[in-house]
Parts: sequence; structure tokens; C-alpha cells
Amino acid sequence: QVQLVESGGGSVRPGGSLRLSCAASGFTFGTYAMSWHRQAPGKERELVAAITPAASRSIHSASVKGRFTISRDDDKNTVYLQMNSLKPEDTAVYYCNAKYYDGSGTYYRPGAYWGQGTQVTVAS
Repeated sequence: QVQLVESGGGSVRPGGSLRLSCAASGFTFGTYAMSWHRQAPGKERELVAAITPAASRSIHSASVKGRFTISRDDDKNTVYLQMNSLKPEDTAVYYCNAKYYDGSGTYYRPGAYWGQGTQVTVAS
């Protein structure tokens, strides 16, 4: 069955860095766009970043652009989110998502598969 397993979350001080990983199994990773979303308490889930197969295209939300970088390793079936210059407002549960990629420009919209989430807390 499809599994998305996130790791790498934790607590960090403002200005610090974390690297999230999402290991995928149960589907053909190289045909799926992958994305990271986050949900803070009392807020809706929002897109953080997305990437197409073979990393041909990627997008980052305005709130993280220049600080976060999404990448993927199609040989390892893993997608990453490098988070630098973290701010308290980045505190949230971060979710990995997989969406079958048909070449459309809406690859950043969430697909059918979600991970269980990993908590990121940024506080002094």
C-alpha cells in the first residue's frame, strides 16, 4: 500500500535550520509530483513547496521563498525540504503529499496521498 513517512521535524531556535525527509513507497515515485504542506494550530493547511518528477519544475510559497528548498531523489523515492532561517511563524505540522503528474500546471495542488505529518516548532 502507499506509504509516505516524514521525518526530520523537531524544535529549533529562530534562525536555525531543519531538513525534512519523506520516504515514499507503494507507488511509482517517478510519476508523481511531490509537495510539502503545513498546518498551524487554528489555521488551514497550506502549500509550502512542490516539485515535479525529475525535479523539472518546482514552486515555493511566497512566505518561504528564499529560505526553504524542496528537492527529490527519484532513486531513493524520497523528497526533502531544507528549511533555513526558520521563524516562529513556521511552527506547524508539516505534511508530505503525492499527486500523480499528468504534465498539468496544477501539480502543486494536493493529491490523494498524505503522510502522517511531522511537527516543526520554532521558538526561543
